[in-house]
Amino acid sequence: HYIDVGQADSELIQIGNKNILIDAGNNDNMAYDYLKKIGISKLDYVIATHPHADHIGGMANVIKSFQVDNFYSPKVTSTTKTFENMVNELKNKNLKMKVPNVGETIDIGEAQLIFLAPNSEKYEDLNNYSIVCKLVYGNTSFLFTGDAEDVSEGEILKNKTDVHADVLKVGHHGSHSSTT
Repeated sequence: HYIDVGQADSELIQIGNKNILIDAGNNDNMAYDYLKKIGISKLDYVIATHPHADHIGGMANVIKSFQVDNFYSPKVTSTTKTFENMVNELKNKNLKMKVPNVGETIDIGEAQLIFLAPNSEKYEDLNNYSIVCKLVYGNTSFLFTGDAEDVSEGEILKNKTDVHADVLKVGHHGSHSSTT
């Protein structure tokens, strides 16, 4: 599901009885409302690609309202109230932020979720900390890029990572700085 959250990002992947949420839109309840409307009560995996409000704005309410089993985020912090609210809700639920390693794979039923970025410890632009992942389900694959910009994309290609995909969630909302 590519959830309509306006000028923001949120995707829900459902495989069997497993639910994976990538980002939760802006500081509103659009992602939350959608998840409630379709009857979601549990999120097996939640990925906050990076700490910009148009990706994690709705995350605090999602964490507070749903059972979350695993939470992934890049190793970067922010001083925004949005980020602080998300971290506080994680603490309230006793959830730890897991930082994925490039190449790490999560088996989800018949599918695999493979982490491709971030590849560096430090970036000038917060967008390049974006978690990039590829979902492979049978002969179909999806590439989720968060707001990764040309620097991160270059690192992924330098690693000779297989980025071939049937569906691409374009980087940084189609900005000229991404999807190079």
